[in-house]
Amino acid sequence: MTRLTDQEYMARALRLARNGLNTTDPNPTVGCVLVRDGEIVGEGWTAPVGGPHAERVALAAAGGGARGATAFVTLEPCGHQGRTGPCTAALIEAGVVHVVCAMSDPNPLVSGAGLRMLGEAGVSVEQGLMEQSARKLNEGYLARMTRGRPWVRSKIATSLDGRTALASGESKWITGPGARGDVHRWRARSSAVLTGVGTVLADDPSLTARPDDEGAGLVQPLRVIVDSALRTPPAARTTSLPGEVVVFATAAATPRRTKLEAAGVRIEQVEGSPRCDLGQVLARLAELEVNDVWVEAGPTLNGALLAHGLIDELVLYYAPQILGDGARGMFALAPLARLGDRHELVIEDLRMVGRDLRILARPSTVLAPQAAGE
Repeated sequence: MTRLTDQEYMARALRLARNGLNTTDPNPTVGCVLVRDGEIVGEGWTAPVGGPHAERVALAAAGGGARGATAFVTLEPCGHQGRTGPCTAALIEAGVVHVVCAMSDPNPLVSGAGLRMLGEAGVSVEQGLMEQSARKLNEGYLARMTRGRPWVRSKIATSLDGRTALASGESKWITGPGARGDVHRWRARSSAVLTGVGTVLADDPSLTARPDDEGAGLVQPLRVIVDSALRTPPAARTTSLPGEVVVFATAAATPRRTKLEAAGVRIEQVEGSPRCDLGQVLARLAELEVNDVWVEAGPTLNGALLAHGLIDELVLYYAPQILGDGARGMFALAPLARLGDRHELVIEDLRMVGRDLRILARPSTVLAPQAAGE
């Protein structure tokens, strides 16, 4: 039997890690494969928060077979006591002799300490195998740890001529069921779904994740509304559903605030006049351990986020239809003085989802956190 290469073992660990995309938040999703004498003796991925990390799951599966093994891990093993015990201690105690990790963990509680502890205990370590793939798996967690702001994905469903709704606001449905199902899968892997009060007033969305495989331990994302003047109706659909709703506002104590809080809504006050400072909104979400933000909003909020460099990734669904220049556009932006001021995008993926075309694109320049208005 042909032995697998180190890269193939790490690729398996990355595939295992994907099993936790909907369940490990706010922790990163991690995979681990234990190999001894060319045979996989144990493997696993991080359990939902409070449960064992990937290394401990794999060690439990391996039992005594872990002694003398190599561990392939997609993220540096932790060396501190958190909700669970340190994974470095578990690896050392189990007799693992070599650890290959894809990347270091930028969490200040880890940040190289895990690998250092392993080395001091006589475990040989390697770092960097398939690092780019590992980074992509945990972009939100890494963004929160390194820049104090979540990873922001903005989803827009549009016609081929870039129109998101008729002038009347009618937009159900521009895209087909395949695209809408794909959206729910993206929602499910996000820490928060964010929209503006205009969308709440126009569409009364639920903002919940409802993927086809919903029963697999799904953690519903936080539901976030940017609403400077607290115009969100206390009886809005999203406030009546299980889970937490947070409204960001500039208004202090008002009768509207009292009514929303009575409906179970959490109010977070940020600066801004007349609109909420979006940089502060995202910074506060990071403090609340939000890794990935999924934006479903109208052109005003999308335009403000794009203009201030706060969108990391665009998820664009293009339906094979034309709505004409009287319909609503994708971004409300100030007129450009010259073509050189345009927003450049880097297309990373392009595929059909049902009858619609999905494009994943990243703005070429994403700014550091700063004051921004909505």
